[in-house]
Amino acid sequence: MTQHTPADIVRQASTLSIVWGLLLIVFGVLAVASPFLAAVAVNVIIAWLIALAGVVHLMLAFRAHGAGNMIWKLLIGLAYLVFGAYLIMHPVLGVTSLTLLLASLFLIEGILNIVLFFKMRSMGGSTWVLVDGIITLLLGLMIYMQWPSSSAWAIGTLVGVSMIISGVTRVMMSLAVRKATTEITRLAA
Repeated sequence: MTQHTPADIVRQASTLSIVWGLLLIVFGVLAVASPFLAAVAVNVIIAWLIALAGVVHLMLAFRAHGAGNMIWKLLIGLAYLVFGAYLIMHPVLGVTSLTLLLASLFLIEGILNIVLFFKMRSMGGSTWVLVDGIITLLLGLMIYMQWPSSSAWAIGTLVGVSMIISGVTRVMMSLAVRKATTEITRLAA
């Protein structure tokens, strides 16, 4: 049996992390290159999760105590199941709905960040909260004003950019861990 030093273990873990980061970057680029396909994929995943939640609710309904509680849980489970199945069968409608929801979320987040800036404007760095709020508000307005045609690009592009940023972050953090481990090993020797 081979003995692995802590440095070897960190190197193996960071290698795996770098591979995952690179895969995130590749899939992110693919999502940005084909944003509608990526949006449909996101919708399908969400639709299946909703349907699975419906199945779980139905299973839990039969463990409920009391007829009223059981009926309520059955209705909730059926609603989840029907809604999930509907989104699975109508993915474009699901993407359109998710895009409107995303635009609404960005509008609300942007407004709240701007309000937050005015509450904390005396603090150092609070300008970044204002910048974030303005950009998020403008992005929400852009998606909302172009809706439903923004459904073709919004979700897929945002998911893709997020994946790219996450992948780059993972790779850079893993490389930093490797460098620190190498330096510690060198100093310890």
